[in-house]
Amino acid sequence: MSWVLGVDSGGSGLRFALGSTASDGTAGVTTVATTASTEPVRTGPSGIDAGQLLGRLLPAVDTLLAEAGASAGAGADTGTLSAVAVGAAGMATLGDGLRAELPAALERSLGVRRLALAADAVTAYAGALGQRPGAVVAAGTGMIALGTDLTGWQRADGWGHLLGDCGGGAWIGRAGLEAAMRAYDGRRGGSPALLSRMEAVFGPAPELPGLLYPRTDRPAVLASFAPEVARCAAGDPVAEGIVSTAARHIAEAAAAVCPPSGACEVALTGGLFGLGDALLVPLRAELAGQLPHATTVSAAADPLGGALLIAGALATDALRLPHDARLLNVLTEQDG
Repeated sequence: MSWVLGVDSGGSGLRFALGSTASDGTAGVTTVATTASTEPVRTGPSGIDAGQLLGRLLPAVDTLLAEAGASAGAGADTGTLSAVAVGAAGMATLGDGLRAELPAALERSLGVRRLALAADAVTAYAGALGQRPGAVVAAGTGMIALGTDLTGWQRADGWGHLLGDCGGGAWIGRAGLEAAMRAYDGRRGGSPALLSRMEAVFGPAPELPGLLYPRTDRPAVLASFAPEVARCAAGDPVAEGIVSTAARHIAEAAAAVCPPSGACEVALTGGLFGLGDALLVPLRAELAGQLPHATTVSAAADPLGGALLIAGALATDALRLPHDARLLNVLTEQDG
């Protein structure tokens, strides 16, 4: 038996999971203990702050190993980790510092020489589908689709609320607020229902720009209005059109990354799908039309579970997901 660590770093904080895996890899990974920090890791001009992440990770490892030792009883060997997998939002574009600093730091501090640094979309994929070919759509405030045939990765969207994330929570919320402002102005395409909900949530319409534009968390503020759009969709054609268009965008992203040959499993993961049938009904219809050969499946686990799965596979030489310099960077003992 060996110990492995999965890490999930995102906008809502840091989560850690300690797992155990059989040396032959046949039993998969068993979660032993978890812990979390609600403060997210800083992102600055040089990218994700590697020092701050390491400063949170090392005490978490001590806590988790101590908890595992208490559970296993006296005499249990809980001193070392065989592998670590870190999944982080922004890893693909902001992870240069992590890739440069974490391998040596973890080897020096914990003796770890098997490390995977993954984009959060990859850990979402691993949690949802394991190591099978297919596609995953991860949608919350933003939206990204990732697919693989196990020889390489295909990505669609995930470019942020200014350049993309089409169909995600911020996209739906922004479209709903625009429709509300159109109604306030008396322009075509406005929705009195959405105007009423906007004023109930944010106050008088003329004050909205002053409330929104100075915010550094604008995507989250926009996404907070998405549930209001979904609720209005049942009786308001403008809101219904927004959600239907979001469903089309999400299905287009899934179609762009789904392996072209053979059957394709598509998993949907993320908080956006908690909007329920208002989004899921048109999305299923769009997926059936755009991806008739695909089957929609439930995600088996969340991104933290995906990070733990990757760590377990790495520890037992069983990692089949494609290595990629930015999406799934893997360092092993053989790499020196």
